[in-house]
Amino acid sequence: MRDVAIVAFGQSDHVRDSAETSEVEMLMPVLHDVLAQTGLAARDIDFTCSGSSDYLAGRAFSFTMALDGVGAWPPISESHVEMDGAWALYEAWVKLLTGEAETALVYAYGKSSPGEVRDVLTRQLDPYYLAPLWPDSVALAALQARALIDAGLTDERALAGIAARSRAAAASHPHAQLRGEVPAGELLVAPLRTGDCPPIGDGAAAVVLAAGDTARRLADRPAWIRGLDHRIEAHSPGVRDLTDSPSTRLAAERAGAFTRPVDTAEMHAPFTSQEVVLRRALRLDAPDSTVCINPSGGALAANPVMAAGLIRLGEAAARIQRGASDRALAHATSGPCLQHNLVAVLEGA
Repeated sequence: MRDVAIVAFGQSDHVRDSAETSEVEMLMPVLHDVLAQTGLAARDIDFTCSGSSDYLAGRAFSFTMALDGVGAWPPISESHVEMDGAWALYEAWVKLLTGEAETALVYAYGKSSPGEVRDVLTRQLDPYYLAPLWPDSVALAALQARALIDAGLTDERALAGIAARSRAAAASHPHAQLRGEVPAGELLVAPLRTGDCPPIGDGAAAVVLAAGDTARRLADRPAWIRGLDHRIEAHSPGVRDLTDSPSTRLAAERAGAFTRPVDTAEMHAPFTSQEVVLRRALRLDAPDSTVCINPSGGALAANPVMAAGLIRLGEAAARIQRGASDRALAHATSGPCLQHNLVAVLEGA
């Protein structure tokens, strides 16, 4: 199996509303940044893959407009996933593993500000039984939080502590939407308060992948992808145990996360209650654990839909590249109540 690494990562400032900036204008500085980090030009990229959602944009094939920021002429080898950019990274990783490419550019973006993202995400639900009831993303997360509290696995005080820790970690993050201490806030859907939920915002991110000697040439300390796997659970939340995430556990096992301890975990947990589930599934819930959880602030500090998962991989890779981590775990999720989960293990050597 070929060695593949993340050699560059960049992201935009995450803001509540970018009404005066198009997707292309939001994306272009990020793309220029990651290419500049490696010294590559667009023509040097063998494969390009993106993640976004037409439902957020409100128009079909919206991703084709974003290609203006990449520069698709002369013609390039390009693909797109209607998912978080973490799954676009997975596709590019497979492309490099097969030897069909030496370098890949992966990017993702999302603008949640034009519409009601809580309503847009209901389109992920079963169209016959659940979607007609219009349970939004916060209501479903509240059901999960209530299940955890009823099972004795957490309480509202512990959830508030997760929110405080996450946003305190983002205090020095230059791109975070929410920085520093944030109050618990008003009750949205019991037992969740505004502090337990992610901010609504717009943002973009990109990474460059490279294989073998190419990666070693492009970066002083590449973040090598030692394992990467994703698994999915039943579509309906009603047939799952919402206090557990077997798909996350299986993806982590297949990615090699349990073979040796990690020192950092960037988890895509948009709601505080979901961090409780993920920490249990990833075996990070021991009281004496020294693993640094979401040092970037995570999705509670900035949650650009369709880019937040890719950002988790990028943040983990960036810590390895600057020597703050030697072995990191990165996680991304999609779907209601942690339905679909991806886990990556990154190392610095």
